[in-house]
Amino acid sequence: MAVIRGLRRRRRAAASGDEPARPRRPRRRIRLENDQRKAQLLALGQQAFSERTYDEVSIDDIARAAGISKGLLYHYFPTKRDLYLAGLRATAADLIERTTAAASPELPPLDRMRAGLDAYLDHVSRQARPFVALMRGGIGSDPEVVGVIEGVRATYVERFLDNAEGTPLAGLALANRPLLRIAVRGWIGFVEAASLEWLSRKDVERTTLRDLLVDALLASLRLGAAAGPAPS
Repeated sequence: MAVIRGLRRRRRAAASGDEPARPRRPRRRIRLENDQRKAQLLALGQQAFSERTYDEVSIDDIARAAGISKGLLYHYFPTKRDLYLAGLRATAADLIERTTAAASPELPPLDRMRAGLDAYLDHVSRQARPFVALMRGGIGSDPEVVGVIEGVRATYVERFLDNAEGTPLAGLALANRPLLRIAVRGWIGFVEAASLEWLSRKDVERTTLRDLLVDALLASLRLGAAAGPAPS
């Protein structure tokens, strides 16, 4: 009974405001392992750069969102440019992984092309603002930024040529037909330019754009394959 009476007294005191307020515990900083912290900062940076331009992103805001000091953030990424580049490389790797996974070798050739382009257009649509900013200048003529973009393009060319079975490239001696490589590389540039135009207007259905890109690729490959071999 004494316990019950004590509980009642505390409840009445709390209701009347006479009970002394309990001191608040200071908010504890969550300690993460190095890899976890770096992954957290990378994710926060990718989100920030996807929502705002490079110049608008503040390192102070990212550190605050992570619950750490700016000095600790600089331990992982010495400059804002380093954080941007790390995010760009991660985005590029994700793009290649998604488009490659979508274009399963088990699919018929045309379906592989369509699936890969669908994955690509889905990705650039989700990342519209940073994609447009990157393709139209990014953070200027930074050679490392250009290197990341060129790396994605080169990867697509190589993977396309390596998986040519069932396409107009099958059975061709690619070493003697450099025009085919030029055709594929030029088509990738066409895809990027068409994507930028589509994102700026969105007045064409995605499937319509995808089919246009497939038709453009097939036309380029036919022209490249019809050309004679390179001179010896």
